[in-house]
Amino acid sequence: MVPTIKQQSIAIVILLMITSCKSYTIPIDSFKEQLKESNSSATKNVTINNPLLPGTISYTTNNVEGLIVKNKNGASTYLKNSPSIEMRVTHRNGKKYHMYFDTVIMEDGILKGARSRFIQGLNREIPMDSIVKIEIQEGGKKFKYQN
Repeated sequence: MVPTIKQQSIAIVILLMITSCKSYTIPIDSFKEQLKESNSSATKNVTINNPLLPGTISYTTNNVEGLIVKNKNGASTYLKNSPSIEMRVTHRNGKKYHMYFDTVIMEDGILKGARSRFIQGLNREIPMDSIVKIEIQEGGKKFKYQN
């Protein structure tokens, strides 16, 4: 019996959930300092594979090579930028917002970034002064730059 598309989709989601992900934190002041040169004038167009369907996805990425982050033990480590790195920003009201790190830029005190790889234009803008916590995660997704 051949599994249906719905069954295949559920299997993929379960597989992604059980795949281990590495999570890090970054102090807000350190994040601001490391991204200070990242703005809309310092971006480039990239293409990545589409791990779910045949084809590719194109979008604009920041110029950040990587970040110095803190692991769960508080030790600093360097995390190279890639299309699989996600960030979770906690707002002072407790709400959490997700973005793909390679799309994040800072302009005029506003953090801007893409929430989806598959739906273009689904972006988020958050004032930096409203952020109380930033977490960075190697999502384990199989996105890879093509160019």
